[in-house]
Amino acid sequence: MNDHSTIFAPASGFGRAAVAVVRLSGPACAAALLALAGPLPPPRRLSLRSLRDPVDGSVLDKALICWMPGPKTFSGEDMAELHLHGGAAVRSGVLRVLSSLPGCRAAEAGAFTRRAVLNGRLDLTEAEGIADLIEAETEAQRRQALRQLDGALGRQVEAWREAGLTCLAAAEAALDFADEGDVDDAALDAALLGRVAGLRTEIAAALADGRRGERLRDGFTVVLAGAPNVGKSTLLNALSRRDAAIVSDRPGTTRDAIEVRLDLGGLPVLLVDTAGLRETADVVEAEGIARTRQRIAQADLVLLLADTGEAEASGFPDVPVLRIRTKVDLSDTASAGSEDVGISARTGRGLDALLRLIQDRAESALGSGDAVVTRERHRAALVRCLGHLDRVLAAADGALPEMISEDLRLAVRALGEISGRVGVEDVLDRLFSSFCIGK
Repeated sequence: MNDHSTIFAPASGFGRAAVAVVRLSGPACAAALLALAGPLPPPRRLSLRSLRDPVDGSVLDKALICWMPGPKTFSGEDMAELHLHGGAAVRSGVLRVLSSLPGCRAAEAGAFTRRAVLNGRLDLTEAEGIADLIEAETEAQRRQALRQLDGALGRQVEAWREAGLTCLAAAEAALDFADEGDVDDAALDAALLGRVAGLRTEIAAALADGRRGERLRDGFTVVLAGAPNVGKSTLLNALSRRDAAIVSDRPGTTRDAIEVRLDLGGLPVLLVDTAGLRETADVVEAEGIARTRQRIAQADLVLLLADTGEAEASGFPDVPVLRIRTKVDLSDTASAGSEDVGISARTGRGLDALLRLIQDRAESALGSGDAVVTRERHRAALVRCLGHLDRVLAAADGALPEMISEDLRLAVRALGEISGRVGVEDVLDRLFSSFCIGK
């Protein structure tokens, strides 16, 4: 890594708290501790010290400090932590002094994890696991993030990459050393193609997962749809147990999508209330209806609501639909017809059954956090790899050996992009821009 500065940042949340943690990483960590707290404590042990401003010797705080010499640290560099009292004045005073020390600067978002990647302490998939763990809101999201942080994806991709390198080595040997007695021209034929086919089968199986990993990260999207005044906003409020949407008897009250996140059995579910579907001359309402149809097309599940008769589902041919009869408390007769469940958001009737149906659909679509592929970036790289392997297999009978080798090389490169072995600068910039300061 070329950046020789020492970075520092709060590693705990802002606001008043019992303890505020400030983290440092870089070659000036030891000098910073000496300037603030005197002689270095024993490595990796918390020691109580008075922190002083090196300019005038004034006491900043009585704090626990920890000195962690590299390279066996999170970032791979010398690191230190200051466990301060959690007042805003204490924290800002210590940060002010740190910023005045030679070679020290405030860290940007994701700087510590970025250094861990660049110094070989984490691969890119593990860093993405940290980001997902920070953002996890449900149990399934937490499990998936921990699996990735533990290296599940990285190990699998590295195994595929090693298999690809073996195929590439055989192809290169047959190409470059065909005149040697111990290298058979057939290395470009049956044995090599068998290994390529096996690798292709494994990667294709991982891709055929219904995008469970990406969908678990983003949440299972459930769109409430139907005509105006059938109870969509009332149902949203009832399921979220708060007044998230305005409820009115006037048709067309909801003009734009309103989103509420739920945790159903540890699975993330995004409920979306939408504008009522009808013909209208109102330009603003018409735009809301157009947006409703866009959200329906992107949904994992549509709850099609109707309070009388049967809701028309012919407009949603490619989206799973549950038909919901609303306002059953106002009906003198039991609900009948093709609806999946009858509900009353006012009395609560049928809501538990509806939540069970949604949870069952979410479990079927998302799994329990055991997906291998968790980001679109991973999937795109694996699809590119698969394309190159397909070209090797399809053109094997009459392809030039040089073309086979080139496709295998590109397949290996695509796998390397997932773990961060090649072409990662743009990926790093995008990934760490979403991190919090101090991580």
